Amino acid sequence: MKEIRVLVVFGTRPEAIKMAPLVKVLERTPGLKPVVCVTAQHREMLDQVLQVFEIKPDYDLDLMKPGQSLAQLSASALIGLEGVIRSSACQLVLVHGDTTTAFMGALAAYYSRIPVGHVEAGLRTYDKYAPYPEEMNREFIGRVADLHFAPTVQSALQLAAENRIAGVHVTGNTVIDSLKWTINEKFSHPLLGKLDHRRKWILMTMHRRENWGKPMEEVFKAVAKVAGERKDIEIIYPVHPNPEIVKLAHKYLGGKERIHLTEPLDVVAAHNFMARCHFVLTDSGGIQEEAPSLGKPVLVLRDKTERPEGVEAGTLLCIGTKMERVHYEMITLLDDEVAYRYMAEASNPFGDGHASEQITQAILDFFDR
Repeated sequence: MKEIRVLVVFGTRPEAIKMAPLVKVLERTPGLKPVVCVTAQHREMLDQVLQVFEIKPDYDLDLMKPGQSLAQLSASALIGLEGVIRSSACQLVLVHGDTTTAFMGALAAYYSRIPVGHVEAGLRTYDKYAPYPEEMNREFIGRVADLHFAPTVQSALQLAAENRIAGVHVTGNTVIDSLKWTINEKFSHPLLGKLDHRRKWILMTMHRRENWGKPMEEVFKAVAKVAGERKDIEIIYPVHPNPEIVKLAHKYLGGKERIHLTEPLDVVAAHNFMARCHFVLTDSGGIQEEAPSLGKPVLVLRDKTERPEGVEAGTLLCIGTKMERVHYEMITLLDDEVAYRYMAEASNPFGDGHASEQITQAILDFFDR
């Protein structure tokens, strides 16, 4: 069979974590040639993941600029990716999830009449501003994709409800694949020496655009209150580098006992701290899939999630951002053993760690036909 050139496009840290194991499987599959293009929508955090997985991009658009708007980023990505698609002579473009990079990669491929494969397809909240702009990005990608790699049956059913049936494959989520590369019982980190191992650790992340401002302030106040009331916990918060988030985090959480504000963790550290924590507090998407695989309850700092499978399974609980609710749910997981075990022992709905192999086989079948 003639070698098929597959352009794999990603630009953010979460995308890289989820696409890296797929790149590694594509690399060892006869008949397929992965060509990696990064937009560097996130620069430093992206580079950390590339280093861990030993991936050297064939193209690096290096688009990150301080203070650029979504429109500016989108225009730069579309123009840059158009040139990459042309020069790479690819026969398939793979994008992931719901980022601006993914949307522009799919659009550039469509303009070039190149088939599009959408990894992590079919996620929906049906609210165009929650999450923003991701909800509309993934809907737009779904309109042009030829292959839809849905992580769960429910994701596939949501695609079917939109009359997208051809090319849909239920594969599980590639983020589960990545854990095989990163979890290590002998993991070490400078922060480990600052933590009391007799206490319960809470891992926190918060960065989403729709939570900037008052919602973030409400959550930070709740976290500070819990830390002040409880001497039996340690809170680990890798702060997103956005200046607005850094400012608020240090205003409300800086200098508090047992709250550790750190630089963003690389993927190995993030996964290993997650494996050792008591529960996770987050507004992130990927963590909602990673933590349940490690038996960790997740309090989701949103009113709704595009991963309802986790809510239905019991691994996730959407709690919004109101101070009183965040405080209440954190205390519940600390004190109510039955509530904790219900979430921690719930079945993970996001796959078995072989999504990359299933996606690769679907690509081979697509071209074989």
